[in-house]
Amino acid sequence: MLTVALPKGRIAEETLEIFASIFGEEFKFDDRKLILETKDFKFLLVRNQDVATYVYHQAADIGVVGLDTLEEQGLDVIRLLDLKRGICKVAIGMRKGEKLDLNKPELKVATKMVNITKKYFAERAVAVDIIKLYGSIELAPLVGLADMIVDIVETGATMKQNGLEVVEEIMTSSTYLIANKNSYFEKKSEVLDIFEKISEVIDKAQ
Repeated sequence: MLTVALPKGRIAEETLEIFASIFGEEFKFDDRKLILETKDFKFLLVRNQDVATYVYHQAADIGVVGLDTLEEQGLDVIRLLDLKRGICKVAIGMRKGEKLDLNKPELKVATKMVNITKKYFAERAVAVDIIKLYGSIELAPLVGLADMIVDIVETGATMKQNGLEVVEEIMTSSTYLIANKNSYFEKKSEVLDIFEKISEVIDKAQ
């Protein structure tokens, strides 16, 4: 039996639909339940930020999580497959009309993605003061807390509505199928079997 960690919400629903199309049966969590057990799988419903942690510590054998979360957390898991779902960008946003000037003595950046931000500016040898926020990040440049933000952008509508615009894209993210390193060797045939079946579904959808 494989244990699969899924993030709550749309990604979990899309992944369960893929499993349903592969196995020809319905995979559905009962109301408010966090565990779904079938003959071959045990699905765990967790927060998006916790998927890789469950997989890393082998509480789950495999999981589905966004590349941005993997990059931010840096946990040592196997990235098996790009599921080409949930595609978005990690981008720098500034007040409309402002330009990104990397020569300023110090830039203040508000974000919840501290490691991705650090890496991006370190690669450009730019000193930044990173302010970690957990939500409503668009507010930071508007009230003078930061010069810019680094955040997930799907359509850019939230930034626009708050008088910001994307000035630079840092990375493209999509959901990935990941595996625990030990599980990959201990349950290799099961992991590779589901990997191949999901690959076929993704390829057909392209």
